[in-house]
Amino acid sequence: MKALLISDVESPALWDYFRPERLGDADLIISCGDLKREYLEFLVTMANRPVFYVPGNHDEAYVKTPPEGCENLDDRVVTYRGVRFLGLGGCKRYNQETYQYTEDEMARRVRRAGRQIRKAGGVDVVVTHAAPTGCGDRPDPAHRGFDCFLSLMDRYEPPFLVHGHVHMNYDRDVPRRVTYGKTTVINAYERYMLEIPEREESRGQERPQSGLRNRWRKWTSRSR
Repeated sequence: MKALLISDVESPALWDYFRPERLGDADLIISCGDLKREYLEFLVTMANRPVFYVPGNHDEAYVKTPPEGCENLDDRVVTYRGVRFLGLGGCKRYNQETYQYTEDEMARRVRRAGRQIRKAGGVDVVVTHAAPTGCGDRPDPAHRGFDCFLSLMDRYEPPFLVHGHVHMNYDRDVPRRVTYGKTTVINAYERYMLEIPEREESRGQERPQSGLRNRWRKWTSRSR
């Protein structure tokens, strides 16, 4: 499976100058936050692919008007074509806006997600907005990572954790990929194509849980 990762800035190639071939052979699109609702709605309609997302710290508008036709992963484990995704949006608290959390608050969210992870038999891709501590985060208060993401990776060993929040144009030292234990941590800034290896036990599973495919088809057919 191939996933097109997006985050933080709307890619002109995918919006202003959109052409279907620029999506490559992506099977789905994953937003790691801080993107306009209209951008996600455009992609789910024009790309003819499912769009999963978590909110970033600047996505307060999602509370009243979430991106229509897209699937919110926040605090959920969703299985799509045999791949198990966990979403944990938001960043480290540095003011009082929505989608910001203290370390303790995010740690509680991680612990609550543990039941879903165990029920699913594990997790393959963790989708966050903030980075884990020491894995592509920055030292300033607004862009520090979460220690509890390290604990999550230690315990469940997901093959991938994808995040946004840290813009790669901040400085030349911002990494695209970092390895932590058995997990590859990827900064999804603007756009990045990720290939997710198929699990042996997932072969033949072509339908998402929770009726995602039916909802996505209903939205795209209505939007044409």
